[in-house]
Amino acid sequence: MSLGRSSVLERGYILWGSAGHAKVLASLIGELGARVIALFDNDDQAIASLPDVPLYIGKAGFEEWLAVSGDGPGTYGLVAIGGARGPDRLMLQGFLQSNGIRIEPLVHPRAFVCRTAKLGPGTQVLAQAVVAAGSRLGAACIVNHSASVDHECLLADGVHVAPGATLCGCVSVGRNAMVGAGSVVLPRITIGENAIVGAGAVVTRNVPAGAVVKGKPG
Repeated sequence: MSLGRSSVLERGYILWGSAGHAKVLASLIGELGARVIALFDNDDQAIASLPDVPLYIGKAGFEEWLAVSGDGPGTYGLVAIGGARGPDRLMLQGFLQSNGIRIEPLVHPRAFVCRTAKLGPGTQVLAQAVVAAGSRLGAACIVNHSASVDHECLLADGVHVAPGATLCGCVSVGRNAMVGAGSVVLPRITIGENAIVGAGAVVTRNVPAGAVVKGKPG
């Protein structure tokens, strides 16, 4: 499932996270003809990154927003936190869903997602990215700018594929793992949960859960 321009036109979105990734998602949402109506962040030193969009801090701020706006249930939302923070994305996404916020996958109009691919709730496919035939992506994944997820890959919940990374066919990536910018994962490799593949790495064999790999594993 992916959402294009006609299905998000005029929607209001809230974003949890107010830094750089929020700017990226706000741009994507604007491209689709929708708008961001509120930002949330757990950092009490956070600064609103979007002009004219109010910023609320923490769950108390969320309650304040509900009381002031009256939007609440029925509003659409995304978690704007990138990097190896899959657990945070999943926790915050669950919090939003438990409060009636609608969470759906979102695809940039200049990305390609094959009609036979499946995207979980809150998954984000950014500009120039590709998700090929038969791939399955879980909840709260990020396929960042110009990243490629080839045919029949399996991405568990909370995975981040960083800009320019390439997953060749039939790669399996475990929950909350991160595949670094510009890295290449060869076909039929398994990357364990919570593992990190460093930027520019070439992965030629399976990566255990929790491992950090750099360069070219021997």
